[in-house]
Amino acid sequence: MKVYEYPHIVGFEETNLVGNVYYVNHLKWQGRCREMFLRDHAPTVLTELSQGLALATVRVSCEYFVELYAFDTIAIRMHLKELTQNRVTMFFEYWRLANGNEELIARGEQQVACMKREGEQIVPTPVPPALKEALQPYADLRISI
Repeated sequence: MKVYEYPHIVGFEETNLVGNVYYVNHLKWQGRCREMFLRDHAPTVLTELSQGLALATVRVSCEYFVELYAFDTIAIRMHLKELTQNRVTMFFEYWRLANGNEELIARGEQQVACMKREGEQIVPTPVPPALKEALQPYADLRISI
């Protein structure tokens, strides 16, 4: 299955007093990966965001297997897990890259709801066609969009 990959090198500011990566950074990296996907594959959605579209994160999770430390090189790999009505669920894997080897560090999910601002209200809206099209190559083979 095709995945979108966001590379990252861990910095000191992402670690805690013990020296390992503070857990909340994994969730931050999910958001960054999602943003870079939009920039790279669905830039028109970025324009829609300035015109009332909102991608509201409604659920996020991460399961941790191995600790990360400053200057670890990682790859966050994302693919589409599910797309229904106005919701998109993405699956993430975090891999440490070292000496030509890869080690699975964590797995996570994030679900966003597509919403539209109408006056002072925010209401559900279908997933933008440009986003559906961009996600198609990254879809889990068990789903159709």
